[in-house]
Amino acid sequence: MIKFQPSKSEKIVISIRLEDYKVQEIDKIASKIDISRNELINQCLDYALNNLEFKELKKNKTNKK
Repeated sequence: MIKFQPSKSEKIVISIRLEDYKVQEIDKIASKIDISRNELINQCLDYALNNLEFKELKKNKTNKK
């Protein structure tokens, strides 16, 4: 049987600027599901990062080095 070993994940403090309406919407959703604003934003970022798809960027032919 694998033993459970709790661990603390390393987190850093950052600052971002958001439009007021986004903060209000985030707070409304977080309140409805009883989690913190921080936790909701982290979960949203996890989802976005795990589901991100890049389209192939065309190289600019006139931009030769």
